[in-house]
Amino acid sequence: MGMDLSTLRTLISRYCVGEENWVDSRTVYIGHKEPPPGAEAFIQQRFPDNRIVSSKYTFWNFIPKNMFEQFRRIANFYFLIIFLVQLIIDTPTSPITSGLPLFFVITVTAIKQGYEDWLRHKADNAVNQCPVHVLQHGKVIRKQSRKLRVGDIVFVKEDESFPCDLILLSSSRDDGTCYVTTASLDGESSHKTYYAVQDTKAYNAEKEVDSIHATIECEQPQPDLYKFVGRINIYMNNEPVARPLGSENLLLRGATLKNTEYIYAVAIYTGMETKMALNYQTKSQKRSAVEKSMNAYLVVYLCILISKAFINTVLKYAWQSDPIRDEPWYDQRTEAERERHILIRAFTDFLAFMVLFNYIIPVSMYVTVEMQKFLGSYFIMWDDEMFDPELGERAVVNTSDLNEELGQVEYVFTDKTGTLTENNMEFIECCVDGHVYVAQAICNGQVMPGADTMDMIDTSPGPEAREHEELFFRALCLCHTVQVKEEETVDGIKQGIHHGKSTSFYISSSPDEVALVEGMKRLGFTYLRLKDSHMEILNREEEIERFELLEVLTFDSVRRRMSVIVRASTGELYLFCKGADSSIFPRVISGKVDQVRARVEHNAVEGLRTLCVAYRPLSPAQYQEVCLLLSGAKLALQDRDKRLAEAYDMIEKDLILLGATAVEDRLQEKAADTIESLHKAGMKVWVLTGDKMETAAATCYASKLFHRNTQILELTTKRTEEQSLHDVLFDLSRTVLRQHGGMSRDMSGLSSDYVDYGLIIDGATLSTVMKPSQEDSNSGNYKEIFLEICRNCSAVLCCRMAPLQKAQVVKLIKTSKEHPITLAVGDGANDVSMILEAHVGIGIMGKEGRQAVRNSDYAIPKFKHLKKILLVHGHYYYIRISELVQYFFYKNVCFIFPQFLYQFFCGFSQQPLYDTAYLTLYNISFTSLPILLYSLIEQHINMDILKKDPCLYRDIAKNSLLRWPIFIYWTVLGVYDAIVMFFGAYFLFDNTTFTSNGQLMTTNTQMMFGNWTFGTLVFTVLVFTVTFKLALDTHYWTWINHFVIWGSLIFFVVFSLLWGGIIWPFLNYQRMYYVFMQMLSSGPAWLSIVLLITASLLPDVLQKVIWRALWPTTTERIQEADKLYKGQLSEFTPLSSIHATPMGGGLRRGSGTHRNTPNPIRSESFTKKAMVTRWHRPQDYHTFTPLLGFTDVNHTYSGAGPETSV
Repeated sequence: MGMDLSTLRTLISRYCVGEENWVDSRTVYIGHKEPPPGAEAFIQQRFPDNRIVSSKYTFWNFIPKNMFEQFRRIANFYFLIIFLVQLIIDTPTSPITSGLPLFFVITVTAIKQGYEDWLRHKADNAVNQCPVHVLQHGKVIRKQSRKLRVGDIVFVKEDESFPCDLILLSSSRDDGTCYVTTASLDGESSHKTYYAVQDTKAYNAEKEVDSIHATIECEQPQPDLYKFVGRINIYMNNEPVARPLGSENLLLRGATLKNTEYIYAVAIYTGMETKMALNYQTKSQKRSAVEKSMNAYLVVYLCILISKAFINTVLKYAWQSDPIRDEPWYDQRTEAERERHILIRAFTDFLAFMVLFNYIIPVSMYVTVEMQKFLGSYFIMWDDEMFDPELGERAVVNTSDLNEELGQVEYVFTDKTGTLTENNMEFIECCVDGHVYVAQAICNGQVMPGADTMDMIDTSPGPEAREHEELFFRALCLCHTVQVKEEETVDGIKQGIHHGKSTSFYISSSPDEVALVEGMKRLGFTYLRLKDSHMEILNREEEIERFELLEVLTFDSVRRRMSVIVRASTGELYLFCKGADSSIFPRVISGKVDQVRARVEHNAVEGLRTLCVAYRPLSPAQYQEVCLLLSGAKLALQDRDKRLAEAYDMIEKDLILLGATAVEDRLQEKAADTIESLHKAGMKVWVLTGDKMETAAATCYASKLFHRNTQILELTTKRTEEQSLHDVLFDLSRTVLRQHGGMSRDMSGLSSDYVDYGLIIDGATLSTVMKPSQEDSNSGNYKEIFLEICRNCSAVLCCRMAPLQKAQVVKLIKTSKEHPITLAVGDGANDVSMILEAHVGIGIMGKEGRQAVRNSDYAIPKFKHLKKILLVHGHYYYIRISELVQYFFYKNVCFIFPQFLYQFFCGFSQQPLYDTAYLTLYNISFTSLPILLYSLIEQHINMDILKKDPCLYRDIAKNSLLRWPIFIYWTVLGVYDAIVMFFGAYFLFDNTTFTSNGQLMTTNTQMMFGNWTFGTLVFTVLVFTVTFKLALDTHYWTWINHFVIWGSLIFFVVFSLLWGGIIWPFLNYQRMYYVFMQMLSSGPAWLSIVLLITASLLPDVLQKVIWRALWPTTTERIQEADKLYKGQLSEFTPLSSIHATPMGGGLRRGSGTHRNTPNPIRSESFTKKAMVTRWHRPQDYHTFTPLLGFTDVNHTYSGAGPETSV
């Protein structure tokens, strides 16, 4: 009875009272053993099995679920309604004409999605049926992975993957640790250390592990890979002993056991509740600007369709107001039709006209666009120029829906560390109490050439300083999470530092830590290993010192520091802390702060990454207090992170400053060239980083984001402390707007007093700008002023940024009144938020894991590949898909407008002009393949020229090829062509006579006259006209183009001959019999077809010729020049010669004064930057006298570092 009451009380407290402590947690019984009587109620919760389901459909729900998803698309639903209308009412066209294209689209999409889902089922089955080893009744047995349950004790051997999320109980190592690689989860190939529960790590035999009697309380499943909160209650003599559990105890599904013979662990999350499965969830759907334009055009064409149907309905009843026309002798109504209300008849006629004209909405366009995006994405993945041999990686496309958006980017937001820089750290120096030490040059385990001859710089400090110096070196040898390995290779890459006979290798998830530990090794203090909770270091006297590792206060991006608490062999207790200067200096109470601060600032200006090191001696009483604080926080199930942060804050105080370190993170190859190209392409580049201002600014100068003549505007905490934010913002606003106003008057952009502005803002000030305090709320809208300042700066640097702030900055620009297209690029987990927020997210395959790559739309190996993916692939994708969209609407206007005109000549009787087969196959077969191929391989300009002259990117900016004037031009052109086709054919049939056998013949062409002959003639001219129009727009001809374009025309002719030349037994009536052959037998008909095609295409050809001659765009100039050079323009012609002459004149090519030319603003569209030769390296470049008579100004940037010509 007592147990029943206890169970009832627990149930009430968990589910009725609604205590959060219970609702958000689960209890796992290890080995499915009940807790001892009286300990707690045994409530066996139900958990899912270990099946992984990544598929969307099952055999039973595929058809209904897939149909529902497909008909959620407006175009598909619209055509379904049209098809149903054709079935229900008497319409002029067969339901097949709408039903067959719709069936084709739905079937193709369903087959594609079904096949993809079948592959997912296949992959799921392979995973779910793989064998795993489970401990049952003291023996290890094998079972299928899908049969694994929460609470099972799992036995895993070396190099096996974990079948579900596990808590480590014990391992083959004496210290209870195991090494794991999480490459399949986050891409990090380094070996991470995980720890067994302290009280169970000694149980290594099967019987011993099976005897463990314990329960685990932990949080409910959530997708964060790096967060876990729980506690284990181990029953010793029926008394529970509680121990905290964290992410260091949790082995994730998909990770692999390394360098550990075996482990025992208990399953806590299985199947779709594992962290890996929870990360399967798809990201929010991003829509491109082109897709939005398509939808807008569809709405316009839907309005045109409704207008056509309405006009024809009204005119029909106006025509039939005469009784003779209402009921001619050959079309008498039935009694039921006469009694039907006129409104019902009018509505039915309206629907019939809608069906007749519905082809103006191109349903096949959606399929073609989908195929273009899907197939086109492979060109990025196949691009050998974006293959990185060092990583062995190619570019990856995660979302093909945004290909064309790559050609529309206006703002690029980039991370610094690992994105602009290599994240390849080299220890440069350390400063202890003002004394500077330079170690032999070391970079990630590799001794630099000539390093053995270098000596450390030391100003021979006194005995007290020597003690501080050694304490500093010990602090860096102890305050880290580095692992030591003895093997020759780590993941196939040889690395390490030879020291005596042994060779040790350092591995860490942070490259900074490895660089620091290796730097200390060169300075005489070698970190050896962590064994039995003791860290061993080898000092300068070759003596091994042992320190007991008591606590690790792990690093996090909010605190920006980490600490360890150790006990020396003498019994002294120390807290060693290292972190960013902004997080260490405020906590320091003594030490040579000024000298160290000065050195830190000096190194930051040089672009080095700096860390400060401090310590605090602890008394036994203080240590006991620390233990109580930490254990209380670690055992908390709710708000553990918050309580730990508060505990860390109380512990890491009253520090004594020891010194600082400087580590260099080199710029990535061609990072500066890439940023320069993006600027010239009209994009604004913002750097968003968590680094300190000085370090980030130095990187910005090195990467040519800022130049020497760039005037830096600061919007930082330091400045807002001196004057109010309101005043600072308005001062900066006045400065940039005054300059901008002056620039607008001096259109040449070459005034000698021109100033290029760059803005630096820090995270704290940005928070204030985004959310002004109450006292500032009456000071106006800070966001708008901030945006106005940013718009007039050529580059912006945001430093000291938290990950969420990066996303806020992207959203701020994204939602501003211009609604620019944004792109975010980063390589780490802290960049995921901005990658997801931006219109296009690009992940770099760097050293900070693969979270950015997994969450991105595109992934590239290096930052330099951004240039190719935007300036070439993005440019091509946008050109191709904009032509595809406009062309589809154009050819459907040409197709259906003659049908509209025909109603005026058939008494609005809804008589179709074209045969059913032509109506059905026009968009499916006759005209679809040429435009699909065009949208895949068209290259209007050679790709080498696109890379060499980034200014061409400006020609397609702001969705310029899908603007309303161009859309209207294509629509008007389609209407004109339709009028020419219809009335040209009509006047051919104008004079008719009866032959002796009673047939109606045309006097002009000696053709049999009839409705289907007339419609076939119009359709023939139509198919040839729209195909030739595409051929005229094609610049890049290959054999495939010729095969598809001319092949589609031949297919149309062959089909028409077969369709009308054979009596098909499955047709009830064959109205097209012999029509096409009879039409082609007439010589004048051939001439008419040629004349009508010529008349249709002539205005478009004339427009292109005149516009190219009088108002050529930069793209058209390049095309003409490339023809002159027979496709070799990119190899030897300075592209500046092809650009238009600026209003202010310019220097002649080859003049020696070009180096003193002022630097023009990058964002000004009217300033064209030149590509000039490097005069001091004639062997690399050659100049030729340009064939075209244009001149331009040559500009050369003179940024930080060696001067580089652009």
